[in-house]
Amino acid sequence: MIIQEVRKEIKKNIDQEYKKSVKRFFKKEDIEKAKEEGYSKSYGVRTPVLRKISAKYFKGIKDKSKREIFKLCDELLKSGYSEERGIAFDWAYRLKEQYEPSDFGVFKSWLKKYVHSWGSCDDFCAHPFGEFIFRFPEFISDVKNWTDSKNRWFRRASAVIMIYSVRRKRNLKTIFQIADKLLLDEDDLVQKGYGWMLKETSNHYPKEVFDYVMKNKKEMPRTALRYAIEKLSPELKREAMKRDF
Repeated sequence: MIIQEVRKEIKKNIDQEYKKSVKRFFKKEDIEKAKEEGYSKSYGVRTPVLRKISAKYFKGIKDKSKREIFKLCDELLKSGYSEERGIAFDWAYRLKEQYEPSDFGVFKSWLKKYVHSWGSCDDFCAHPFGEFIFRFPEFISDVKNWTDSKNRWFRRASAVIMIYSVRRKRNLKTIFQIADKLLLDEDDLVQKGYGWMLKETSNHYPKEVFDYVMKNKKEMPRTALRYAIEKLSPELKREAMKRDF
């Protein structure tokens, strides 16, 4: 019943103008690329409204067991709608104090079955899955192995999932190890993923990121490089963007 209620609430809050704008995010002439990037179905509900819906209905299930709530999350994720996925990931994140090592299998299965776009990858990995890895760093070796995956979302996830930790000044060594493994990845969405990871790292470790970029800029794709240096000082950015002849 709770799933039906959530869906009714979502549908009551559809914003047709916003729905049109979501579709326009992908250019008409780029439909095939949109499909490749994992374009998600959307009801057309704005994020602030969706957050309120998520919080409202979590109050009604918060006393259920983690296993029961994860089952509800799984049911929402099966729909393929970005709004239902967002609520599922939010509910999972609200259970962070209950995380235990055995949850790795659940989260990895969600990554495999339900993450088919950069948006879903980033939402999941920067929040619930990122929190899990922060709490249980013994699984970092598994994350590193994703860099060799044929699945582009696993490769992007290997970088994005570490952002949660580096924002809390943890696992700096791992950041650069993953960047090394993804350095020459030809997928632009993976490049943007590890570039974003380095950009977030630069908030606390600007010198280390600058040194890394300078060491690897001859090989690093320009997409990843631009993301990585975005928050560096103007002087360091100019130096990093110089072409060596």
